[in-house]
Amino acid sequence: MGVNEPGGHERAGGGSAATGPAPAVLAVDAGNSKTDVAVVDAEGSVLATARGDGFQPPRTGVAAALDGLDDTVRQALRAAGLRSVTHVSACLANADLPVEEAELATAVRARGWGRTVEVRNDTFAILRAGADEPRGVAVVCGAGINCVGMVPDGRTARFPAVGRISGDWGGGAGLAEEALWFAARAEDGRGEPTELARTLPGHFGLPSMYALIEALHLGRIAAGRRYELAPVLFSTAAAGDAVACAVVDRLAHEVVLMATVALGRLGLLGEQAPVVLGGSVLAARHPRLDDGIAESLAVRAPKAVLSVVTAPPVLGAALLGLDRLGAQSRAQARLRSRYGG
Repeated sequence: MGVNEPGGHERAGGGSAATGPAPAVLAVDAGNSKTDVAVVDAEGSVLATARGDGFQPPRTGVAAALDGLDDTVRQALRAAGLRSVTHVSACLANADLPVEEAELATAVRARGWGRTVEVRNDTFAILRAGADEPRGVAVVCGAGINCVGMVPDGRTARFPAVGRISGDWGGGAGLAEEALWFAARAEDGRGEPTELARTLPGHFGLPSMYALIEALHLGRIAAGRRYELAPVLFSTAAAGDAVACAVVDRLAHEVVLMATVALGRLGLLGEQAPVVLGGSVLAARHPRLDDGIAESLAVRAPKAVLSVVTAPPVLGAALLGLDRLGAQSRAQARLRSRYGG
């Protein structure tokens, strides 16, 4: 996908974004495993927070997912002493395409949480949490991999990021599958030798890749536990295994490729612009991966400013909301100090 105009914008009633039921932002960061909500006033003070379960509309349906989200939002609003706010800034997992953002924005609007609504993919929250203004690129590598970019005039660059059908490679799940593939072939003779054939089954206390394949295939090890193998891949690479190192190096290349393509689409490739890294894989600060990303980015985008975000993504959702309200920089600074960003 190329440069897009902002998607997922809905307005519940007339008036400007600076007026409404209360001069405040409802910030939502809803991930697959948990949801964080914050109510923030126009001066950047946090009035209330709440935490809820994960947000998975592909599994539960949009209505059910929003029912769960509604409970968490209402809890935060009650704690803030409000019934609704000026603006809802919702950064949601599984809002991978603009059409999905628009669908979710319409559904959120119907809940009456705020006068205006903006829904974005949750990667935008990572970007805004790590950038001083709504400008730059973020690459997130957790269970999956995604990249988004934005500039202050509202243009964005993004990828569908729905798996192999959209050209994705990487993420914890993909890395685990790649490691299993190499290890299986090493053990049965189809591939080159690698310590992964020992370290992967060893993680589960099993003697061989054949035993691990059997356990995964028959469900004796839950499919969700495959994510545990990504850290094993990195530790095997750190010990010098050539095959594991090659997989880590490929991930570094992929991260930089996504970032530089997004920078180019937004006209930022030759400018000083932030490249923010987030997600469990990148936040783990694996030395080989970090060094590979830094070295490659220095060649392909020498003016890019690389950082790893440590602040919670709900900060980014709240900052996007304050951007919408036209809040002054001191309000954003106050909010950042609250979240350690």
